Amino acid sequence: MKNEGLVDRVIRVIVGLGILSLVFLLHGPAHWFGLIGLVPLITGLAGICPMYSLLGVRTCPLQQK
Repeated sequence: MKNEGLVDRVIRVIVGLGILSLVFLLHGPAHWFGLIGLVPLITGLAGICPMYSLLGVRTCPLQQK
């Protein structure tokens, strides 16, 4: 079940891509820190944040049946 709203997801994807770009901008062993950007990128694309689930946070509107 998705727990991220549209704005939250867009921000996560943008931030994830920004951090991921460090892989190409930094030199030496430090460029691997850019892989941390995969976390917000994947959670933003999937719409599910495991930390939100643990904390009971939900930024998407509830769907009514």
